[in-house]
Amino acid sequence: MNGTGTGSRHLSIHVDRSVDAVYAYASDPANLPAWAHGLGGSIERVGDRWIAESAPLGRVAVAFAPRNELGVLDHHVTLPTGETVYNPVRVIADATGSEVVFTLRRQPETSDADFERDAGTVAADLARLKELMESA
Repeated sequence: MNGTGTGSRHLSIHVDRSVDAVYAYASDPANLPAWAHGLGGSIERVGDRWIAESAPLGRVAVAFAPRNELGVLDHHVTLPTGETVYNPVRVIADATGSEVVFTLRRQPETSDADFERDAGTVAADLARLKELMESA
């Protein structure tokens, strides 16, 4: 397909750590700069919001689903334009470890090349999360 469109892609990675350990680490916004480089290189709590400094996007607000027992790490990213992007993420049991599944949702007017670039960024972030969790 050439051009723009909608749709989703599920990107996942197996992590040789328990669901509880992966969820506890990944659900803490303060840990994002260590593994989610696609979101930003720094994050700080400002009042009741988390603000990330993202090189390509600028300052973005990140709002996570409340802590839960289901492994739901969904989050909304509000861009400097005011547009909000919803990112569904799950940590689920996978044998003795976990699987982290990120659903990359293609935004309207996103080119094939940009969608592929975004998928590569998410895959790299998941690989960093795996590396950090398995070396801990």
